[in-house]
Amino acid sequence: MKRFIYAIALFLIFSVCAKAQRQTDASKKLSLAAYVISTLYVDDVNEDKLTEDAIRAMLEQLDPHSTYLDPQEVKDMSASLDGNFDGVGIQFTMTNDTLYVIQTVAGGPSEKVGILAGDRIVEINDTVVAGVKMSTKDIMTRLRGKRGTKVDVTVLRKDVSDPIPFRITRDKIPVYSIDASYMVDKHTGYIRLSRFSATSAQEFVEAMLKLRRAGMKNLILDLQGNGGGYLNTAVKIADLLLADDNALIVYTEGRRSPRTEEKTSSKHLFPDGKLVVLVDEGSASASEIVSGAIQDWDRGVIVGRRTFGKGLVQRPVPLPDGSMIRLTTARYYTPSGRSIQKPYTKGEAKAYNEDLINRYNHGELSNADSIHFPDSLKFYTLKNKRVVYGGGGIMPDYFIPIDTARYTDYHRDIAAKGLINQEVTSYIDRNRKELNANYKNIDKFIATFEVDEKMLQDLKSLAEKEKIKYNEEEFQKSLPLIKAQLKALIARDLFDMSAYFKIMNQYNDSYQKALELIGMQEAYEQLLKGK
Repeated sequence: MKRFIYAIALFLIFSVCAKAQRQTDASKKLSLAAYVISTLYVDDVNEDKLTEDAIRAMLEQLDPHSTYLDPQEVKDMSASLDGNFDGVGIQFTMTNDTLYVIQTVAGGPSEKVGILAGDRIVEINDTVVAGVKMSTKDIMTRLRGKRGTKVDVTVLRKDVSDPIPFRITRDKIPVYSIDASYMVDKHTGYIRLSRFSATSAQEFVEAMLKLRRAGMKNLILDLQGNGGGYLNTAVKIADLLLADDNALIVYTEGRRSPRTEEKTSSKHLFPDGKLVVLVDEGSASASEIVSGAIQDWDRGVIVGRRTFGKGLVQRPVPLPDGSMIRLTTARYYTPSGRSIQKPYTKGEAKAYNEDLINRYNHGELSNADSIHFPDSLKFYTLKNKRVVYGGGGIMPDYFIPIDTARYTDYHRDIAAKGLINQEVTSYIDRNRKELNANYKNIDKFIATFEVDEKMLQDLKSLAEKEKIKYNEEEFQKSLPLIKAQLKALIARDLFDMSAYFKIMNQYNDSYQKALELIGMQEAYEQLLKGK
């Protein structure tokens, strides 16, 4: 049966590629197999599903990153990477099976009609969405729609006795890839980039210019957990940070793809000043292009843990029904010639996907000495001739072990159940007027707001209702993290995502080390010289 499945998949690809002028013996065999199944098989066959299963099964025999996306998956991917989608413009969470508005997009459709943070949407187009355990995906499907179309929602608002109806006209909603951008001190800026989307380079330029006007001379670029995105966006951002003209940023090469090089222009927005890039095991693909180029040209210091190791280039192959094959056609290499792709065996995606678990079990995430590279993977940076290694991600210049001290089973359970977010929602709902009156800016909030005992007791009560067994030792161990998360989530609701990271970064060891290095000229320069 597997042979039939592979046959159908290959037949589909040959059909899509109409430019093929002659069929090989293999393609003739595949065409015949597909015809035989469609005309002679004993039972009815769902040909669409069989075709999709066939394509997925075939791609599973290749590398781990060659994938098939159905039409809905293509739309979802495009929305996150193209930088916009059509919708109503709210950020929401589900609390007690109720859609709770965290924030409205500034100038967006929901803000224009008067929807406020803290509102509870209970109906969408006469469909009750509160108390019916509707999934987030179902909610989004009902709220999103083509630009110019309308959606009716009913809202419950604190201190208003009757439900409030709204009619929202959907519009283009921007999806920002910069989560946070702010000045850490008088001379140090911070930018957190969550993905490399179509709009990321322009967002980055705007954030950099704003920070420079505020006095930025040094930059912390946070790529932790950034899984990548568009290659050309990575090239544009690296170009802004590197110092030399016509310097190689990255090159790609494959069996049927000749070597293609991407080089810097003369548009260097931040060619000097201290630069620290934060990475971890979740930083992949485009993140590795940027951090690899910065490291290879000795432009800045990389801090954190070894990156994911995704150095394969996927070419999108659109199919007639709106689905897509993303086929690996090349590998990308850093300026020194390093391949970032970690090893894999074709057809064994399970083992590949367990790599991060294996890294943790082998101690790599907690101890840099557990990482060993053979001399065959040794390369040298292009200016200072420091030793760097290829063959599996970017190894940072300064290693930061993963913080496991504050994480416990109790914290994991309350976080997984969404109880920290639920307590924040309830707290803000009870105290929004007072909070808005007392905290006009984030600096005052950070300096004076404290998570009180009542909030913690309420959180414990929520956990008890969810039958999460209380453990005093684990609670005390995780208490600093719990308080930080509660405070940061309240700040996000009152202000923005930058406020959230201003608080959480106080507990981020990589971020703290970056600040330390920027303040220590000698230590920073020694890392760049490989000492």
